[in-house]
Amino acid sequence: MALCYRREADGLSLFVRVTPNAGRNGIDGIEVRDDGCAVLPVRVSAVPDKGRANLAVIALLAKQFGLPKSDISVTAGATARLKTLFFSAEPDRIIQQLTAL
Repeated sequence: MALCYRREADGLSLFVRVTPNAGRNGIDGIEVRDDGCAVLPVRVSAVPDKGRANLAVIALLAKQFGLPKSDISVTAGATARLKTLFFSAEPDRIIQQLTAL
């Protein structure tokens, strides 16, 4: 089974596919793409302008995983739909919650 995350020495990298300007905010469960890579589909109602969608994704995931927003950062794909987010705290708990999705 493909994983939508990668454990790092100091945290966790999470691979997401963002749908901005959606009708609702939400996480749709883990999805395996045609190329075999797994991503976490995230929908946000914010528009992809001046980083608003990225901030909305961070806020949504922080709420979902019970973390402060400052523990999450976009490390790749800031202007793309496919992004890599880095979680600097509690990787084991986040992995358990991802598995439950």
